[in-house]
Amino acid sequence: MKAIQITIIAAFFGLMIYGASDLPYRGQTEERREQTRNLDQGVEHIDPGEYYVANAYKDARTPNMVTVVLGDYRSLDTLGEQIVIYTAGLITILLLRRRRK
Repeated sequence: MKAIQITIIAAFFGLMIYGASDLPYRGQTEERREQTRNLDQGVEHIDPGEYYVANAYKDARTPNMVTVVLGDYRSLDTLGEQIVIYTAGLITILLLRRRRK
């Protein structure tokens, strides 16, 4: 059992080192911005916020723009957040309830 735990910790540590190896060095933020700027050349950039403002009513026929963004455009993300909140609440209730003897 202890060997499995050490293996999992070593694998996690290796993944963290691998992920950190691609981070930019301190003070090299301009170089990263330039790389990103070069990737955007030749591609039409559409700002999602501008699209939401321009098409919210037309896409969903709802006058409340917040409802359109959360309910239509980002519905799967919102569903995931709600599942996390409800699961945390259920676990809290199960852990804190008093058991009858």
